[in-house]
Amino acid sequence: MFLKKTSLILILLLSVTNTVLADNDKQDQLNFFVGNFDFSDDKQKAVLIGFQHQNEDLNRNTFLGNVSPITGGFITDNSAAYIYTGVEWNVDMGSGLMFTPSFAPGLYHEGNGKDLGHILEFKSEVQLSYISSDSTRLGVSYNHVSNASLGDKNPGANSYMLNYIKNF
Repeated sequence: MFLKKTSLILILLLSVTNTVLADNDKQDQLNFFVGNFDFSDDKQKAVLIGFQHQNEDLNRNTFLGNVSPITGGFITDNSAAYIYTGVEWNVDMGSGLMFTPSFAPGLYHEGNGKDLGHILEFKSEVQLSYISSDSTRLGVSYNHVSNASLGDKNPGANSYMLNYIKNF
């Protein structure tokens, strides 16, 4: 039931954002993803769905590569939620492949899900995507969310996702 609802929500969001942002001169990027939250913990793993926004007008070429700000969030089927803002590096690997590591601090609410030990959590992620057209990429990503021992406990959570990335 959850997957049906989230699939419907994703299709609706894709349709609306495609219509609303189609005439936008800015270089915005939306990343819609679905995956498995905390897949390495059999008792706590859950389906997750989320989105991420990147404004490419704010990107900068640095000694680390092309860096741009990101903002996003996800929810799980057991009502855990995470919202974040941070940076990502876009590394063109040639042959249509893009490697994108990112780092983002954010706020976590456990809902009926896993207690990660603190409201402030840090997300480290790597993503590999394939540029399927001028405005679309398909990818896979892996992230780790942890509180860096700010709380009394720090169990962390490992997740993997499938990504649909659209430039507007």
